[in-house]
Amino acid sequence: MLSRSNWIILGLAVAVAAAGGWLQHASRQAHAPAGGAAIETGSIAPDLPLSGLDGKEHRLSEFRGRRVLLNFWATWCGPCLTEMPALARAQANVGEKGGIVVGIAMDDPARVKAFLESHPVNYPVLIGHLESPSTSLQLGNVGELLPYSVLLDENGRVLATRRGVLDDGQVQQWLAPTAP
Repeated sequence: MLSRSNWIILGLAVAVAAAGGWLQHASRQAHAPAGGAAIETGSIAPDLPLSGLDGKEHRLSEFRGRRVLLNFWATWCGPCLTEMPALARAQANVGEKGGIVVGIAMDDPARVKAFLESHPVNYPVLIGHLESPSTSLQLGNVGELLPYSVLLDENGRVLATRRGVLDDGQVQQWLAPTAP
């Protein structure tokens, strides 16, 4: 049997844990896009319009029917550039019918075009909106840190998100048909 002081300590620990969980949830919601909640695993990603490097508008729904790894990056982001070879290798290995990497550059379009001319990639790159709420924020990047990745299933449902660099193994796992 627990003594009275142990019950008090246990009660305080539970209260602190509950308060911490609530604060974490409230903080996530406070940084969510205006008029919406932070994107959650299992929810359908918004069908955002994004410009291609050719200036044409594209929507995320164009990639439905395939597993999609959205990778947010910028030309000035060293860690983003570090993971690009892993993304290109994975894209080369999945083939035409497998998953697809879609780069979303959170950067000036002219800078992105110039960068990709000297560092081409084998996956599509779209230009994200920087104005608030940014494209990455609308897809769950509440800290708006780069790199940031979102994995979508064939129906556009969010399977996973990750802040930070994805290594070869993680990219391969995410693009595999049995990914999380």
